[in-house]
Amino acid sequence: MSQTTSAESRTPRTYEIRTHGCQMNVHDSERLSGLLEDAGYVRAAQSEPDVVVFNTCAVRENADNKLYGSLGNLRPVKDAHPGMQIAVGGCLAQKDKETITDRAPWVDVVFGTHNIGSLPVLLERARIAEEAQVEIAEALERFPSTLPTRRDSPYAAWVSISVGCNNTCTFCIVPALRGKEVDRRPGEILGEIRALVDQGVQEITLLGQNVNAYGTGFTDFATTDRFGDRAAFAKLLRACGDIDGLERVRFTSPHPKDFTDDVIAAMAETPNVMPQLHMPLQSGSDRVLKAMRRSYRSERYLGILERVRAAMPEAAITTDIIVGFPGETEADFADTLVVAEQARFASSYTFQYSIRPGTPAATMPDQVPAEVVAERYQRLDEVVKATAYEENLRLEDRRVEVMFADGEGRKDAATHRMSGRARDNRLVHVAVGEDPALRPRPGDIAHTVITHAAPYHLNADAGVTDLRRTRGGDAWQAAQDQPTATGTVGLGMPGVGAPPPVPMTPGCRA
Repeated sequence: MSQTTSAESRTPRTYEIRTHGCQMNVHDSERLSGLLEDAGYVRAAQSEPDVVVFNTCAVRENADNKLYGSLGNLRPVKDAHPGMQIAVGGCLAQKDKETITDRAPWVDVVFGTHNIGSLPVLLERARIAEEAQVEIAEALERFPSTLPTRRDSPYAAWVSISVGCNNTCTFCIVPALRGKEVDRRPGEILGEIRALVDQGVQEITLLGQNVNAYGTGFTDFATTDRFGDRAAFAKLLRACGDIDGLERVRFTSPHPKDFTDDVIAAMAETPNVMPQLHMPLQSGSDRVLKAMRRSYRSERYLGILERVRAAMPEAAITTDIIVGFPGETEADFADTLVVAEQARFASSYTFQYSIRPGTPAATMPDQVPAEVVAERYQRLDEVVKATAYEENLRLEDRRVEVMFADGEGRKDAATHRMSGRARDNRLVHVAVGEDPALRPRPGDIAHTVITHAAPYHLNADAGVTDLRRTRGGDAWQAAQDQPTATGTVGLGMPGVGAPPPVPMTPGCRA
């Protein structure tokens, strides 16, 4: 194990976090950063870090092989760097526990999804004891939003409203690793949002495994009593509309079985709730949906989309679809193609099914051959791409509002554009001039006219109008002027950043 040298005691230890998986893991990694910085660590720049933390996923294909391969690659680096520590957390750590240190004995700390707040203490214990520390809590002891958080974005933030999931989808291991749903109280959530807005945040994304089940998992931690309010999520959306300075509200992810008309009404009637919905389909075959234990059928699903578009004609709807679930026939897949065409998705996170150990689907008969799954995936991708392109073509020559953002356009420098998101979350690349007085900053908001549509983005080459310098843009500018003063957000609640979108795996969305 690692020993502390006299040089280390005189300089702050540095850290790096490597995140695998979904938005929930990205959100947890921000908390881990906040915890480490609160304990005196600093984020590593160019040199090898003193601490490397892997925040793992147990859902993605070959997640364990990816982790152990990365750990193997890091071993010679650690051997050459006295005092270096390696920690492994997240869903795979919750699942594998001591197996990680058995397979990679050079790992110093293993912690789970329920006790991320223990990381700094476990690292210190490992250094003092010179042996691995493995600590996995089997249940949530306190809501993790009490932990400090280091946000990367000064103008956009995740806000967790719940952890865990009560669904029993046969392809998903997440409920076994993150536990039953536990919901935060509305006052805590709204208090966090107000505090974030005071710092310059103007867009928040409400985050949970199944956000529209929010209210069914209220828990008194002192007595463990549970109680519920099925209208709580719609009320929360409306309450967000009363927060001055909050420009945009999004949420991910809902579940079709819990999606109710009061939520649709709240979205349509609350001006700062964006006309965007991510609604996981998973399959268009009713027979496959039943095998997945998805308690809705394609007709109900399409009915939800119809009611959403009736209330918000401009809404952009995205989805998750799994191709090649065990037992899926060509007829089942044809049903999925039909539903995808009828749904007219703006985009889809489409996944080729692969066995996830520990899930009921892993032992189901009639596993679909990989080459069949790949061929079906390609056909579905072509259908979704075609319908997304048709939907985007309808936006040409239309005026849209864009909130500009860091990291959205990989070619921005070469094309003299800045990129951001329209209200419906479509990606827009906007031509901008070089005059700083006319150039938006990340966080600023302007209007533009769409001049060209592609399947998954829009171009606007006519420049911007109505440029609005925002408090979010001011916060971004302040962070640039004082790059070392980012620090942590010690509010007694998480200051949750919004890095570039991270596709969720099918087991991480509702």
